[in-house]
Amino acid sequence: MTDTLEQRPSTPLLDKVTSPADLKHLTDAELTVLADEVRAETISTVSVTGGHLGASLGVVELTVAIHAVFDTPKDKLIWDVGHQCYPHKILTGRRDRIRTLRQGKGLSGFTKRAESEYDPFGAAHSSTSISAGVGFATASALQGTNDNVIAVIGDGAMSAGMAYEAMNNAGGLKSRMIVILNDNEMSIAPPVGAMSAYLAKLWSGGTYKTFRDLMKQVASVFPEGIRKRAAKVEEYTKGMAVGGTLFEELGFYYIGPIDGHNMDHLLPVLRNVRDRHDGPVLLHCVTKKGKGYGPAEDSSDKYHGVSKFDVVTGEQSKAKSNAPSFTKVFGEALVQEARADEGIVAVTAAMPSGTGVNLFDEAFPERTFDVGIAEQHAVTFAAALAGAGMKPFCAIYSTFLQRGYDQIVHDVAIQRLPVRFAIDRAGLVGADGPTHAGSFDIGYLSALPGMILMAASDEAELKHMVRTAVEIDDRPSAFRYPRGEGMGVEMPEHGVALEIGKGRIIREGSKVAILSLGGRLGEAILAAEELDARGLTTTVADARFAKPVDIDMVLRLARNHEALVIVEEGAIGGFGSHVLTLLADAGALDAGLRVRSLRLPDTFIDQDKPELMYREAGLDATAIAAAALSALGTDEAEVAAMRSAMLA
Repeated sequence: MTDTLEQRPSTPLLDKVTSPADLKHLTDAELTVLADEVRAETISTVSVTGGHLGASLGVVELTVAIHAVFDTPKDKLIWDVGHQCYPHKILTGRRDRIRTLRQGKGLSGFTKRAESEYDPFGAAHSSTSISAGVGFATASALQGTNDNVIAVIGDGAMSAGMAYEAMNNAGGLKSRMIVILNDNEMSIAPPVGAMSAYLAKLWSGGTYKTFRDLMKQVASVFPEGIRKRAAKVEEYTKGMAVGGTLFEELGFYYIGPIDGHNMDHLLPVLRNVRDRHDGPVLLHCVTKKGKGYGPAEDSSDKYHGVSKFDVVTGEQSKAKSNAPSFTKVFGEALVQEARADEGIVAVTAAMPSGTGVNLFDEAFPERTFDVGIAEQHAVTFAAALAGAGMKPFCAIYSTFLQRGYDQIVHDVAIQRLPVRFAIDRAGLVGADGPTHAGSFDIGYLSALPGMILMAASDEAELKHMVRTAVEIDDRPSAFRYPRGEGMGVEMPEHGVALEIGKGRIIREGSKVAILSLGGRLGEAILAAEELDARGLTTTVADARFAKPVDIDMVLRLARNHEALVIVEEGAIGGFGSHVLTLLADAGALDAGLRVRSLRLPDTFIDQDKPELMYREAGLDATAIAAAALSALGTDEAEVAAMRSAMLA
C-alpha cells in the first residue's frame, strides 16, 4: 500500500464518507488519500471474509474517481461481473456491513439491486454491463432525464461476444454512455505514462472534439475519395498511438489508454467525458490486479478469489481435509484417461483452474483449449471437434453452461454429437450465492432427447463417470458434481465404465425407500439411520443417472416399500419429475405408494455456508427423514420433535 500516513489528517477521510455525495467536498489530493484508505479497508475486510480481492484492489482509484466525478445513484454505474465491487460498496453506505460480505444474511459478493440504490443492475456473470448500459441509456433518452451511464468492464470480459453485440448496438443507437475498459493484463509501460495521459486529456476535452467535428464538416464537402483518406489519417494516427481503431469502428469515441491508478490522470479525463460527450465513449484504463498489496500483486492469479488470510504474510487459511476436491478428481481422472486415448481433448471457457482443466493442460497443452469467456463458442467448438472424431470434454460450471444452452440443443443434441459435458459446481455453492448455484442443469439437460446425464455422489463415482463418458461415442453425455471436497471414500486405481441408466442399492430396508441423485447421498444415509432407529427400515439407492432413469430399480423400490422419498440438488422439473412421470405411467401411484419429491425450492437462496443453505432448502438429513415420516402419516408434532432432536 502507498505510504501516505504522514499526509493523512488525524481523522481518516473514510470515516467522514457516508455516501458518494461526501466525495464532492474533497480536493483531488484528498481523493488520492481516500483511495489509499479504501484500499486498506478492502484488504482488512477480505482478510476476514474471503472473496475476490485482486480485482477490487485494481479498481480502487477508479471507483473513488467515478463516484467523485459523477452523480450516483442518479447517474448509473454498472460493474461487470461484480468481482471488483468491494470498494464501491464501502463508498456507498455499506461500510458498516462490509464485514458481512459473502456471509449468511450479509452483503452479496456482487452488485445486487435489492441491496442498494447504488447497484442499478445486478451482476455476477461476465460481459453483461455494456448491454445493461445501453438499456439504461436508452431509457434515459426516452424519459428525458439525461443521466450519465457508466459501464466498467474488464479486458477478460471483453472476450465474450455479448460485449461486442452490445457495443455494436450502442454505436448504432449513438447511445449517450461511457464504457470504461479496465485493462489489468497490460503492464503500465511508458506509452501509458505522462504523454499518453496528456493525449487522453486532450482527446476527451472540448478543443480536440470541436476541431475533429469541424474537420468532419469541412471534409463533407470534398469528394468521397478525399473524405475517406482524411478519415483514415485520423483513424490510423490515433489507432497507432493507442489501439482504438476497433472501438472507433463500432461507433465509440476512444480515449486512452491512461493509468488507472493515477488520480491526476483519471479525474480530469472523467470530468471531460462527463461534460462533453454526446454519444458512446470508451475510456481505456490500464490497472494492476491486486494493486497495493504485495502478496496479491505477486500471486499468479492476483488473488482472484481468496479465503481468509493473514494481512501481514498474505497466507490464506485453508480448511484441512483428507479428501480431494471433486474438481481435482475430475482433472486427474481425465489426465489418466487421456494417457491411453489420444483422441481426448479438453475445452473450457476461461476457467481452467476452476474446472480442473489446468491439470490436463499441464500434461497435454496441445490438447487443451481455453476459449475465453465464450460458453456458446465453447459448446459449438466442442461439437465440431466431436464431429471430426475427437473426444471433447467440455468443462464448464453449471451456472455458466446456461449461457450455451441453445448450442447444446441445436449444435450438439440434434446432431447427436458425443460431446462430454463436465459440469462443476452442481447444487448450492456457498458464498457466491444464487448467481453461481448449479440449480437448473438437471432440468435443462434431461429434457433433451438422447442426452445421458450422470450425477456423482462421491469422488470415486466421479472417476467412474469420467471413464463412462469416454466410452459414450454415439450421443452427448454429461456428468455433474458439487463444489468442494469429496466424501473421503477409497479411490479406485482406474475408473470403470458404468452400465448406462443403472443405479445402485446402498443399503436395504423394507418400509421406506430413499432414492438419491448426486451429492445428497451422504445425507440420505444419515436420514436412513434415523429412520432405522425408529423401527422404519430404510433402503437407500443411488440413482447415478438422471437420464435415462433406472426403470427397473425405481419400480422395484415402489413395489417393495410403503413410502418413497426422491432427493436431488436441482430445481423442479428435473430428476424427481422424471421419476414421478415414470411411476404415473406405470400405474405405481394407483397402488397406494406414498411419494415425496425433495428438490431445491422455487426461490433463489442467498449466500451462506453450504450446509446451512441445504438446511434452508430442505435437503439435509433431518428434512429427508421428516419427509419419510410425513409420507407415512406420522403426526406433525412428532415430525417436528424429531427434526429438533436431529438438529440438536
